[in-house]
Amino acid sequence: MSPTVTGILIGAFLAVSIILFGFWGFLLVALFMVVGALVGRIVEGKLDVRGIANAFSGRRTS
Repeated sequence: MSPTVTGILIGAFLAVSIILFGFWGFLLVALFMVVGALVGRIVEGKLDVRGIANAFSGRRTS
């Protein structure tokens, strides 16, 4: 699936969520989508969790 189609689907999903659940429900859905994307990147090995933790702790700059 192309990035454009993916973006359209995500936008449509968020639009429906704000209509159905209101603003706070929309924010919660968006937060869960971000968390799901991060977990997916970690599982695929495309996100270095240890490097991010070191950058936040000040051991290394990113």
